[in-house]
Order: sequence, then structure tokens, then C-alpha cells
Amino acid sequence: MADLPKERLDGSHAFEVTVIDFCGPFLYKSEVRSKPPVKCYVCVFICFATKAIHLELVKDLSTVSFLHGLKRFICTRRRPRQIWSDNATNFVGARNELLELRRLFLSSDHQRATLDFCLAEAIDWCFIHPRSPHFGGLWEAAVKIAKHHFYRAVGTAVLAFVELRTLVCHISAVVNSRPLVSISENPADLDVLTPAHFLNGGPPSSFVEPDVTSLNFNRLDGWQRVAYLQQIFWSRWKEEYLTLLQQRSKWRTPKPGLGVDDLVLVKDENLPPMKWPLARVIELLFGGDGVARVAVLKTASGVTKRAVNKLCLLPLKDNVEAQASNGGSMSGHAAAAAN
Repeated sequence: MADLPKERLDGSHAFEVTVIDFCGPFLYKSEVRSKPPVKCYVCVFICFATKAIHLELVKDLSTVSFLHGLKRFICTRRRPRQIWSDNATNFVGARNELLELRRLFLSSDHQRATLDFCLAEAIDWCFIHPRSPHFGGLWEAAVKIAKHHFYRAVGTAVLAFVELRTLVCHISAVVNSRPLVSISENPADLDVLTPAHFLNGGPPSSFVEPDVTSLNFNRLDGWQRVAYLQQIFWSRWKEEYLTLLQQRSKWRTPKPGLGVDDLVLVKDENLPPMKWPLARVIELLFGGDGVARVAVLKTASGVTKRAVNKLCLLPLKDNVEAQASNGGSMSGHAAAAAN
């Protein structure tokens, strides 16, 4: 596998090099009572170095809406030095939304307006090579996670535009709350690095809201509908992320297991959004075959025991730095966390 790109390794501010893509369409209620639901799209911004994401809801696939979304992103985050995007020739398929995206990016007026804006703002706009969508693997993974579970959570629900925009902000915060690596080997320290640290200088903040997923969606009011969809998205996306962390080869291939003082995520289906239960392994209990089946953990609230298959190991900061300095790709738990 080739070395990681220079932009992935060099120290930089979050979103200094940014990847941009679209996902959608989604539907929102028209402000005119008699009109049918209206299509809208989500513009996805991904930091090339930290993999933090920023989501902007745009009302249509027009140049004006796109530039408004780009300006909101710049005002909220920062002015990127470089922006990468997919090439229009990669938008192929039978679905109408792909054809609409293709028409937008191939439009000479759109290209001219976008490049004029970037020139005025000293932003270098780059396209991946034509008919080479695999070069966009970095942002395709992030888009896939957010888009797939956004579709699954929202389904056929039609929200007001302001409700959908609030939900988009919630989903962005949830994805940026994911633990990446352990930043300390101190057994008493349960802190981890998340994409939100690069954006806010600290862990993400969340709201304390009642669980409404057991209620009938059609009987909920506006803010409850947003909370319902956010909680559905959280439960499904969290499960996929933990599965990525826990991926392992066939047991016939020896692999290093948990060790004392390792930092782990504890699987817990009942926690609210953006709450990640972290613990330190203080002892391993082995079975008659010499394999650790149970771990004694130190959590923020005390000491407890959990089955090893309910734990997800986080990579150490030193392991990730060693992989990056060697120019190689991360594997196993490190790769899953970085993604």
C-alpha cells in the first residue's frame, strides 16, 4: 500500500485541507401548505488530517445554495487552504440525484462562480483524477457512515427545514464525538482524543434528553421528532463504529489481546448520544485454556467486570504515531479508530 499523503501527516489546523461532497436528497416540508415536500441536500466537509466532519444543509443543487453553504462552513470553522472534491465524471448511475450532481459540477457557470470565489479567498480547489473515485476513499468512508445512517434514521419522515437543520447539526456532533486514540498510559486517566478536540479544544458537549425512541413518531412534536431521529441515528451508528473497533481476524491466526492498563470502550446499548463508556483494564481473568475471558475494569464510577467480547480496544497514541512516521497504513484497531 502506498504511503499516506503529505497532508495526512503534516501538522495543521483542522479543516486547513478540506474534502467536500454531497449526500441526499432528503425531504422537508414546504412553507406553502398545498405544496408537496421539497428536496434538499447535505454538503459534507471532512478535515483531511483529523477526519472531523462538518455538515451543512443546502436547499437545492444550485450554485448559489452551494456557495452559501461553503460560506457558512468558512464562518463556522475556518477558511481552508485547499479544498478537494470529486470529479463530475465520477457521478455515474441511474439515480436522478447522481444525474443532478453531475449536471451541477459540469455546469460552466457553477465552475466559474466557484473558482472565482476560491480565487478571491485564496483557496486552492483540487479535483481527484477523472474516473478514479477510489482516490476519494477518505471522504467516501465518512460520507457512507453519515449518509447511510441518516437515511436509515430519517426514512420517509418529512421534517420542517429548521428541524432537519438541527438534526444535521446533531449528527455532525455525534460523528465528531467518536474516540480515536488513548492519549495517556496513566491507569487513572480515561481521557481520549476525539475529532471534537481539534474543533473545540475539548470533548464534545451533549444535551440531557429523555429517551423517546419507544414512542410513536407521528405523535411527537417538533423537538421530540428531532430527538427521536438523533437517538435512532446514534444507536445504529455507534453499533457500526464499535464493530469496526472490534474487528478481528479468524481465531486460528494468533493476535495480541487485551493487556493490563489498556484503555477500552465498554459496549452499552442504553447510554444517551455522545456518551462513550471508557475503562482501564486492571486485571485479566483467564480460563482453563489460558485465554482471557473476563476483564476487571476501572471506570469513572468504580470497579466492575465485563466479558472481553464486550470490550473494544483503543489504540495508543504512540502506536498511531509510529505507524504514521513509517509512512505505512494503520491496521487493526488503529485503522478502525482513525476511520
